[in-house]
Amino acid sequence: MVTDTDGYIQIIEYLTEHLILFENSTASTQSTETVMSTIEDELGKQIISVCSQNKTLTFNERNAIIREVDAILYDLEEIFSGIINNPVNAEQKAFIVEFASLIKNLFDSVIHKN
Repeated sequence: MVTDTDGYIQIIEYLTEHLILFENSTASTQSTETVMSTIEDELGKQIISVCSQNKTLTFNERNAIIREVDAILYDLEEIFSGIINNPVNAEQKAFIVEFASLIKNLFDSVIHKN
């Protein structure tokens, strides 16, 4: 659906260009949110939005979206493997929110092409 598109490759390239945000960073010691938990939360919000905005999606189409999100999360776990459990700082969180929005936009464009 989306993970085999040029758009997805471009989003991953965009992410890799911004990995410097996650290297040698510090977050508040009070922060309980990790990089991965933030990614999961933000992607979850965006996918819920995709499904709620597209009420005509069938059960099978929704399941396909969930499988795609699982594949995306797997890719992100690989990319962030060394820092996945690090606390997230405000700048990283803002980037993750933007990244999740790009993923949502990719799903929206694929859904509306069909």
